[in-house]
Order: sequence, then structure tokens, then C-alpha cells
Amino acid sequence: MFEFTQDCITGIDMIDDEHRQLFHIINHLADALADGKDSVKQNDLGDYIKYFIEYGKNHFAHEEAWMERHNDQELPRQRLAHQFFMNKMQSIDLIGLNNEEKYPITKDLLIYMIKWLYGHILNSDTMIGKIVHLSETPTIHHNEENNKDEVVYCEFLPKYHTGVEQIDREHKKLFAIINDIYKLVENYSNERYDEILGLLDRLEEYTQTHFNHEEEIMEKHNFPKLEFQRNAHASFIERLSDRDMGEEMENPKEFLEGLLDFLYAWLGNHIIKHDMQIAPYVI
Repeated sequence: MFEFTQDCITGIDMIDDEHRQLFHIINHLADALADGKDSVKQNDLGDYIKYFIEYGKNHFAHEEAWMERHNDQELPRQRLAHQFFMNKMQSIDLIGLNNEEKYPITKDLLIYMIKWLYGHILNSDTMIGKIVHLSETPTIHHNEENNKDEVVYCEFLPKYHTGVEQIDREHKKLFAIINDIYKLVENYSNERYDEILGLLDRLEEYTQTHFNHEEEIMEKHNFPKLEFQRNAHASFIERLSDRDMGEEMENPKEFLEGLLDFLYAWLGNHIIKHDMQIAPYVI
């Protein structure tokens, strides 16, 4: 049973209502598979595919229209993800197949839809309307060590403290690395691109180390949402892997800013909505 929980809420009523519909039909498909091949025969695979295609046309149009009205910087990426989903659904060919042959395709479809729930809705759609341009909201901090004022774009604020010492220490380091990269991006030149990619490599390496530590803590203390956390972590790492695309972009600085804006927003949102739940099991 895949539940539409608070983790799934975008805060946009129309989008949330349509996501609830998708959860419902995916659960219906899962029930049919659980009941065996005879049940799959009665719930024709072609009907599910038609539903997902029709759902995609309507829902993606609504989602993209909302994002366009609000100048959401993730719109181009969302359009690509939506088109990939539609291509996947439209590529499934059932012509000439009997019910026995359709059964494994139905299982593959369910697996794909589950991945879509976790990879897209829970880790992408929930970020709609929550990303801000860090370049427009810097703060000035005075560094006592060198007696100089420094621009800070990405700050580990008190609201991000989970109360688990190791997790907080590593989160603070992640924010610091993102901030260091953002400083370079704001003074961007083509000569600095390799240096920036090097720091992004460092960010990915440290992030993976942190996620491993965090998952070990959750496993040790029997945290019930460990599998969800693993899926969310994988999504973050996947987004980091997009960094090499920027070199081919017309405006690499804008691409890198958008990537860092997203990473900062995702990380803050993930800490507040999910990592905060770890503390009661550890402390």
C-alpha cells in the first residue's frame, strides 16, 4: 500500500489532488498483481496504460502552467521529466500479446511507477515553488579570524539543527561546501569552470559519505522510514550528476546557479521534513 502522506504534499491543492489520484490507481495496479495472473487478466494492462497517458497529459499541463505562472526555475527540467514519462508510456507495445505475456510487462510497469512516485513526486514535485535564487538573498557575516566581512549565500541556520550531533556536523559541512561553490560561481569565468566542477565532485563525495553515515544511524536505531530516506538520497546524488551538462549550456553560470539553488533548497527541505524525524529514535 502506497500512502499519500505529508511527505508527498506540495502545498498546491490541484497538484496534490491529482497526485492522490495517481497513488490510488498505482495501488489498484499493485493489488491486481498481488492477486495473481487471473486478476491481471480482468484488469487489462492496456487500460492502465491509457489511464497513465491521459493522466500525464492533463496533470503535466496543469503542473507546468502553474510553474510558468510563478516563474519556477525548475520548469525546463520538469518538462523533460514529463516528456520522458509520456515517451515511456507510449512506447509500451501490447499488440499481439496474450495475457500470459502481458503479466511481466505489468510488473515492470508497477516498478516504474513506484520509482516515479519516489524519484519525481517525492523528490522533485515537492520542491515546486520552494526554490529561491541564492544570488538574490546573500547575507554578510563578519569573520573574527581575519577581521573581514564575508558574503554568505548558503547558511546552516538554527532551523536545520536536528539535535543528532554527527548529522548536524555533517549537514553544516555540506552547506559550507555549497556556499564555497556559490562564491566561485558568482565570480564566474570560463577558466574557473574546471575548479567549480572539482568542488562539485568534492560535494558529491562528501554527500555520499554523509548519506552512508546517516543511513547507518537510522538502521542502528530502527528508524521506520529508512527505505524512503535511501530513495531520497539517491535522488539528490542523481541531481548532482547533472553538473557536467553546464559546460555545453549557452550560459554555464546560470546553469550552475540553478543547480546550486536546487541543491540548497532540496537539502533544507529534506532536513526539516525528514531528517528531523530521526532524532526521537536516537536521542
